[in-house]
Amino acid sequence: MLSSTPPDRAQRRSVLSLIATVCAVAAVAAVAACAMLWLRGLPTPASAASEGPSIAHAAPSPDDAGASDAEAGAETSDGRSSVGSGDADGRVLGDVTVFDDVPAVTRLDPALLDALRRAATDARVDGVAFIVNSGWRSPAYQAELLQEAVSEYGSEAEAARWVATPETSPHVSGEAVDIGMMDATDWLAQHGDAYGLCQIYANEMWHYELRPEAVEHGCPAPYIDPTHDPRMQG
Repeated sequence: MLSSTPPDRAQRRSVLSLIATVCAVAAVAAVAACAMLWLRGLPTPASAASEGPSIAHAAPSPDDAGASDAEAGAETSDGRSSVGSGDADGRVLGDVTVFDDVPAVTRLDPALLDALRRAATDARVDGVAFIVNSGWRSPAYQAELLQEAVSEYGSEAEAARWVATPETSPHVSGEAVDIGMMDATDWLAQHGDAYGLCQIYANEMWHYELRPEAVEHGCPAPYIDPTHDPRMQG
């Protein structure tokens, strides 16, 4: 016998040997590639799989960040992202600042608005933003608010402690603003007189009007509520 191994078995061994050689070469190449990636500080295939989506979502470029800011809303002069608006009667919708171009703000008395904007600019240094809950109001809107107050409080007399008539309201004349956020009203309580901005009613810590003489003499004592204000007697 020329050989004790059948030809087909010898052929299979030869093929298996060839496959083993190819696999060994491929393994060496893969190890070398991973080593190069590691040396360059790039994620290897194994680390990419373990980190999952974090590899795919890189940090946005400056251009991308700018686009996101634009989509979220333009930044106002006081550093906030303004998303509020308002209507022609002075209703305020969302976060409106004293720098926004809405009737509730722009139709305020110019001197009051100037004082508010100067104060808001300085308050930014302390991390405080002025949000306008209400400013100028049309007579129709004021009448609507008064009727709602009568319904809520049960009588015109009780409603008058909180809401004036269209004929007497300083909001209708553009001479009053209601500031939201406690940190802003706290800031104004401490610094408002330097701008002539004073709290007028003890029961309304948010209601501010301009009293220019307060810059030198401080704010006058507030009325208990609007029913004690001589202006409301008309």
